[in-house]
Amino acid sequence: MGYKATSMHCVLRCLCFMLLHLFSAAQDEDIRSCRTAPCDLVFILDGSWSVEDVNFELVKRWLVNITTSFNIGQKFTQVGVVQYSDDPVLEIPLGKYSSNKDLIKAMESIEYMGGNTRTGTAIKFATEKLFGLSERGPQGISRIAVVLTDGKSQDEVLKAAEAARKKGVILFAIGVGSETEEAELRDIANRPFSTYVFSVEDYKAISKIIQVIRQKLCEETVCPARISVDSRDEKGFDILLHLNLAKKARKTQGAYYGSRAYEVTSRDDLSATTRTLFPDGLPPSYVFVATLRYKGSVAIEEWDLWRVQTRDGKPQMAVTLNGMDNTVMFTTTSEAPSGTQTVTFSQQTARLFDEKWHQLRLLVTEEDVTLYVDDLEIETLSLDPPVGIFINGKTQIGKYVKKETTVPFEIQKLRIYCDPEQNNRETACEIPGVCSNSPDYTEPTQEPCICPPGPPGLPGMKGEQGNTGNPGQPGPTGADGKPGIPGVRGSPGLPGPPGVEGLRGPDGYKGEQGRPGVSGERGMPGLPGPHGQPGEKGSTGSPGTTGLPGKTGQVGEKGSLGPPGPPGYQGKSGPPGRDGKDGFPGGPGQKGEAGASGIPGTDGREGHPGLPGLPGTTGLDGQKGEVGAPGPRGFTGSTGSPGEMGLPGAPGSKGQIGPKGNKGESGSPGTRGTPGPAVCFRLKNLI
Repeated sequence: MGYKATSMHCVLRCLCFMLLHLFSAAQDEDIRSCRTAPCDLVFILDGSWSVEDVNFELVKRWLVNITTSFNIGQKFTQVGVVQYSDDPVLEIPLGKYSSNKDLIKAMESIEYMGGNTRTGTAIKFATEKLFGLSERGPQGISRIAVVLTDGKSQDEVLKAAEAARKKGVILFAIGVGSETEEAELRDIANRPFSTYVFSVEDYKAISKIIQVIRQKLCEETVCPARISVDSRDEKGFDILLHLNLAKKARKTQGAYYGSRAYEVTSRDDLSATTRTLFPDGLPPSYVFVATLRYKGSVAIEEWDLWRVQTRDGKPQMAVTLNGMDNTVMFTTTSEAPSGTQTVTFSQQTARLFDEKWHQLRLLVTEEDVTLYVDDLEIETLSLDPPVGIFINGKTQIGKYVKKETTVPFEIQKLRIYCDPEQNNRETACEIPGVCSNSPDYTEPTQEPCICPPGPPGLPGMKGEQGNTGNPGQPGPTGADGKPGIPGVRGSPGLPGPPGVEGLRGPDGYKGEQGRPGVSGERGMPGLPGPHGQPGEKGSTGSPGTTGLPGKTGQVGEKGSLGPPGPPGYQGKSGPPGRDGKDGFPGGPGQKGEAGASGIPGTDGREGHPGLPGLPGTTGLDGQKGEVGAPGPRGFTGSTGSPGEMGLPGAPGSKGQIGPKGNKGESGSPGTRGTPGPAVCFRLKNLI
């Protein structure tokens, strides 16, 4: 009996262990970050003579450093490598390696080619032979090519690049040295060029852009959605749009008259599965922006403006407002045993809790997070490198801490921008008074305003010819056209925000000087060869390319003594020795002083005069009403330019004479309206 109980106990222990292991594996499959995002990534490397073998070794080390930040495999990132000069060579096919270790070993074994520079042929080769033969295909997988070159191509690149883009390939172009042409790099890369084109002074400098390239590659894989911002599309997540807030909450007036916001109540549940919002996680650096207002008891409560929870309800990312302490807390993931890290902003944050509209902005990087309130930089706090997020839980907006109850508040904007540079482009001019330091800024008002007269409007468009009716009498000569409606002068554009000066990077330790190479041995004088018979004169051949020097042949058998030959050529000197290894990376430097304020932005361009509206349809005769009091005299407008003389109307066909209608009763005159505040404000901000 005891034996059976012991056996059953062992079986149960084994079963529990297996279930725990399976659950842990399932959890690991639900963690998402740039490391786990699926992607087909191809590096197209210049291997021409201008690169030189020493620099090509730096390129290989650069490749290894970039790819170590991605998981390699069929479900994750597949990496391919093409080296090119006169012709492209497939060094590493897509999907050949399923581990970082094997991929790194293959990269380190690539041998430098040498030759001419035909970049267009290499791009076409990668499009057809790598992306075109990928087992995963173009659907749902980011397809990225990184072209690294140090000279002008000897063939056309634009057609090859456009053909690649038509097949869904995203092209980055990195130019090394002064021999590259900016125009050619732009022909290769996607737009905007500020995102997809990079230039460095030499091959040693490519190590400085590793972090930036990692961030850009990550943005392409985890941020497929785009947000329209100031006539350009930014990669990111419009959380209010994803949560369909327009159907869940009541619309209300936003930070200024005419803007739109949403009034969230305790009855609204702003929750969604993280898998639908962030299916591949978040990039290592991003910008969190929220424009909101909250009143009453909420101003002294502690609540999460935004949080991402695990399956068991534990916050792994959050932005928390504490009205009792007047603090802002930021929580993100960490490699610590708890799985999270939290930092608290307490300097100059009291203004966030004054029941007025404010913009809260967080610039998050792998090293720190910076808080901005209404464009004012508040504080920067350090972070440990974050890890991925579990996407099997929920993402929620406006919830009390550790509760599922919704906080009543008003929200106008809630976005996450994947490009950290958007922090320098984003402004808080939507908050009244923030941009009032500019002499051209006029704060929004609800009072009627008097708009200054603008230039004369454009002449009205000629109406379309009506359908042909029954024959009628010839029509009278057309009257002169009315003067156009005076246009409204656009107000000057808002000034750009002051630029933020970047921090100075740490200085690295100077590497040890490499040892001088060993001098090559002096070549042996050549043996005099026998006199050959004169050959027939051959036809002139086409000039060939300069070949590589051949290997030294074996010494032949001693022949009969011939006449003394000319003196032998002096042997070539041996190649110089390779440079010594780079020194250890420098430690972090001290934090630099705050940069000076940027130059104010230039005035915006003057807006184009608006086109006149289409003529309205003739209204029905109104019923006779009481005679209203005369309206106040309107403001005298400026005299418009005389309209163009209308062309005489074509003689109309003779129609049937209709019965004479009864005379309608006269309607009462309406009062003259004043310009609406929303219209005036919008016209002032056209530029």
